[in-house]
Amino acid sequence: MSIFLTGATGYIGSAVLRQLRLQGRDVTALVRSPEKAAKIEALGATAVIGDITDTELVTEQAIASDGVIHLAAPGDDSSRDADDAFVTAVFAGLEGSDKRYVHTGGIWVWGSNSDITEDSPRNAPAIVAWREEIEKRVLGAQGVSTTLIAPAVVFGHGAGIAALFTGDHDGDATPAVKLIGDGSQHWTTVHVDDLAELYILAFDLGESGSTYIGASGENPTVHEIGEAAAFGQGLDSRVEAQTVEETYARLGEPFADALLLDQQARGSAARIDLGWEPNGPSILDELRTGSYAVKN
Repeated sequence: MSIFLTGATGYIGSAVLRQLRLQGRDVTALVRSPEKAAKIEALGATAVIGDITDTELVTEQAIASDGVIHLAAPGDDSSRDADDAFVTAVFAGLEGSDKRYVHTGGIWVWGSNSDITEDSPRNAPAIVAWREEIEKRVLGAQGVSTTLIAPAVVFGHGAGIAALFTGDHDGDATPAVKLIGDGSQHWTTVHVDDLAELYILAFDLGESGSTYIGASGENPTVHEIGEAAAFGQGLDSRVEAQTVEETYARLGEPFADALLLDQQARGSAARIDLGWEPNGPSILDELRTGSYAVKN
């Protein structure tokens, strides 16, 4: 089975590619440069150079594949148009085939909620409000077997949003990790390798029209996350709360509004339906002693 994969050199996509290749799966990855193509081919995958908005290329690769996993995203103001163009192009290749298509969403679309499930009402902040229209198209597609994955806050391997809590504190009179807001909000989290496993399970086993939240069930507060990061950097767990205005100034209002959401989720549906078993370290353990911690 040949899988057409986008975002294969990105944070989540590279983890998905690694696991697919470990399982001996044939993968064709869309990349934007010869340098990225070389990285893909070093892992035994086939690279195709292009962009997710190259509609003819995307349609051709979808037709040639046995299914598609879509993880690429510009991460800027062009994200909505790029995602919309990709879905249109990939469906032109897949519709009527009943091949699998796994699309990437995100946890923020549900807004603040202490127990988010796939059926919870949506209350998306501005930065991701564009997703809903496209996701409705995906889940309602005819002749394509679609699944939407909504990752929680992803961490692991020293990267992702958790890296906001690490940095150079040289020169600070009393070095401390800056929180996002006062730190009272919860984040629902997932290790990137566990999330990669979920994508593959969803591709193999997900029913058409299904949605799965990729959350480990670990929902610490940002204050707890900051303390763990401070401990891991040898700062005696010192943290510094910020006002909303200070957080806006540091991170920009749209991004900050998403990070200020108070969210908790269990990810139970993926466990029940797909047999997913996230077993990576928690974000607190990873920040204290893992890939984000200062190495002596």
